[in-house]
Parts: sequence; structure tokens; C-alpha cells
Amino acid sequence: MQGVENLPDLDRAGQVEFLRSRMAAIGGGRGAVAQPQIAGPDLLPVPSDLAKVLPGGGLARRAVTEVSDCPALIVQLIVQATAGDGHVGVVGWPELSLAGVIDNGRLEKIITVPDPGSDPLGVIGVLVEGLDLVVARWPAPLELSPVRARPMLGKLRGGVAALVLVGARVPSPTVRIQADVTTFRGIGEGTGRIRGVDIAVRVEAKGKPPASTTVTVGRPAGLRTV
Repeated sequence: MQGVENLPDLDRAGQVEFLRSRMAAIGGGRGAVAQPQIAGPDLLPVPSDLAKVLPGGGLARRAVTEVSDCPALIVQLIVQATAGDGHVGVVGWPELSLAGVIDNGRLEKIITVPDPGSDPLGVIGVLVEGLDLVVARWPAPLELSPVRARPMLGKLRGGVAALVLVGARVPSPTVRIQADVTTFRGIGEGTGRIRGVDIAVRVEAKGKPPASTTVTVGRPAGLRTV
């Protein structure tokens, strides 16, 4: 995992150069991510349960997907992207645990920017030019106006990334996903440990009726709802 700790200390030009050098170091610079993932040239793979309710069965590249604040689902999206040849950026989420990527994904394919400074949209704009998946989180709800979002969206359309926003909204995203953990697995009567979760998901996509499913992470046995 490529951590970026002192990004806010750099000026705008320095930030851009630093991020591009990190992308090149992990093989995620322009030209290095041209090979499509298994979901198709315009889609990133997702967990199979989620694929059933997403248009085309994956996360749309060059488009915005808004996802509610559900770390368990976000980690699964990162796992799916990095399990193949995908490269991922995570912006503004220092407390997100990526331990789940170790077994099924590849940490060395992830760039983390815990503190993007005063220009998170600019940081996102650089990363979407050269990575496959970029996840950006805001701790407080944010509505991005068309004018404010335009430069970032222009960079997004020129790259190959799928952009996932958590806590921020843009005009007319391609997909909105509401996700909540509903079931913990492995917990008995005061004993045991969590071995998996069920995540209730509702998907709203342009031109399609809302669809719901359950994404299961971990072992399929020993369910207990809490």
C-alpha cells in the first residue's frame, strides 16, 4: 500500500507530480491500466451478489457511483478491483481498515491519501486519470454544484477509473447505492467472533427501477442478527 502522508504540505504542482509518481510506481500511470478487468472494458468487477443489481454487472468506468458510508462494502469493492490487475486510490478515509484486502486483494496496488488537504477534488482529479477505482470520502455530507464538480468530472471522463463518492453528491450520478450491515456471522450467545456479515443493498440507477439484494461477506454458516 502506497501511503501519502504529507500531501497537504506541497503546493498544487507538487501534489500533482507526487501523486503521478506514486501511480507510476505501482504501475497505475496512464497507459498501464488500459487492460480491462473481467467485468468488461467499461466496468469494474464487483461481488457477485451486487453484480446482479448493477447495470451491466459492475461499476461503471468514467462515471460516478455514490455509496453510503458502509466500510464493509467499500472494502469488498477494493478487494474485487485489486484481485485482478486493478489499481485503487482511497482519498480522505484514514480510518478505513484495509485488512480485508490482504487475503483476497493486493495492498501494493492501493494508493491512500488520508488527508487530501484543501483541494480534495483536485487530488481526485489526478487519481482518476490513471487508476481503475478511486474511493473518496467526506466526513460531513457535501453537495457538489455542477460548476464545482465539472473539472473533476472532466478528468474522470478522460481516464478509465470508476469513481466512488462516500458522503458527497454530484448532479445525476450514474448509480446510487444505499448499503447497511444487517447480520453478523459467528456470534453465539455471548461467545465467538465475527466471521462475516450480510449487507443489505439498494441500487438506484439511471433509467431503471430500484433494485435490492444482500451482499454476503465471509462464511455462509452460523448467522445471527444483532
